[in-house]
Amino acid sequence: MDTAPAYEERPAPAAARDWSPCLWVRRAPAAEAVRIVPDACTDLLWRAGRLEIAGPDTGPRATVLAPGEVIAGVRLRPGAARVLLGPVPATAVRDAQPLLADLHPGDAAGLAAAAAAETDPWRIAALLAAALAARPYGPDPVALAAARALDRARPPRLPVLARDLGFSERQLRRRVEDAAGYGPKTLEQVLRFRRATAAAGAEGRPAWARIAAETGYADQAHLSRQVRRWSGRPPTATPGPPTPAAS
Repeated sequence: MDTAPAYEERPAPAAARDWSPCLWVRRAPAAEAVRIVPDACTDLLWRAGRLEIAGPDTGPRATVLAPGEVIAGVRLRPGAARVLLGPVPATAVRDAQPLLADLHPGDAAGLAAAAAAETDPWRIAALLAAALAARPYGPDPVALAAARALDRARPPRLPVLARDLGFSERQLRRRVEDAAGYGPKTLEQVLRFRRATAAAGAEGRPAWARIAAETGYADQAHLSRQVRRWSGRPPTATPGPPTPAAS
């Protein structure tokens, strides 16, 4: 019997940690329908012999994993999509999962061949991270700083954040959209949703009123509306953090 965890993360290699929080592997011992919810991240993944880009989502979506399927991926932090996408804005892959070859055919062929030669999914995930680290595109430091500032229970208002970062509101909004796939307000909401579901997943019986206060919602009703918006389900049916299947 396969006792490996269905989903597992490991820290990203040192060369990638500025823009990647983790490598991940997902296994499906049996056929499985999985619900994917927004997490503000973009991923490069190896699935069924193909390199795919999982863009930022604006709502829940479902995918079906085949029996025995194994997916390996590298996750990019919110605001770091340029490492993978280069000059292509993250809005171009929002709510989409295109092939890497569709966007960067020159990069895809050699990387796909290298991934296909590996049998260990963790080696594949590390290979993907190394390939991204070697690309000429770095993360947008302004977008990364904005994402960190917005990922707080009491984030700064956009005019204040723009001033602190030395940009106009319009300029900052464009930088964040290009690098994260969302405008600042939507990014703030997705990040807050992610914090709330992560906090709930760490508790056996989530105290939703306290979680709402600690993660920046006006009250429990506000949390409930936002969780339903991003997950498609009420909080009681959303017990843990966003868990990727194909993204």
